Amino acid sequence: MTPTAIHIVDDDADVREGLAWLFDSRGHATAVWDSGVPFLEAVRALHGEWPQAVVLDVRMAPLSGLQVFEQLKAMACPWPVLFLTGNGDVGTAVSAVKNGAWDFLEKSFQDNVLVDRVEQALAAAVAEGDADHEAHRLRYALASLSPREREVLDQLILGHYNKNIADHLGITQ
Repeated sequence: MTPTAIHIVDDDADVREGLAWLFDSRGHATAVWDSGVPFLEAVRALHGEWPQAVVLDVRMAPLSGLQVFEQLKAMACPWPVLFLTGNGDVGTAVSAVKNGAWDFLEKSFQDNVLVDRVEQALAAAVAEGDADHEAHRLRYALASLSPREREVLDQLILGHYNKNIADHLGITQ
């Protein structure tokens, strides 16, 4: 399994390195990016790897954090995104969270709060990924049933007993 990766995307080198040190000190693997463009290129190669999270600065160039987030959504990237900003804008925060961001924190955050929120996001992403995997496994199992097995299952779902199903379908129990 790939170690947990926290992608830190911020145009401020001091912030990037400080956050990388913080997460590394808590046992998380990190990757740092100075802008959204190289990060998005890397995401295309890493898309299927779990678990991953993104800590994304709102104000960057040439792509803002919000623009990077929109591109992640367009790629159907399942990774949770937590926004950081030095300029707290309530409207931007509400909009980002409504559009699927995990959280929106001001850069005057406490270290433990940020780490806790990222770990919560990673745990939720893992749980969602496990649920998706289980749903895929069940869909595959259902699709692999023969037509007769499907008839039996349909009767079971309706709450009928084995004996009644066998009588109804003209088969043995």
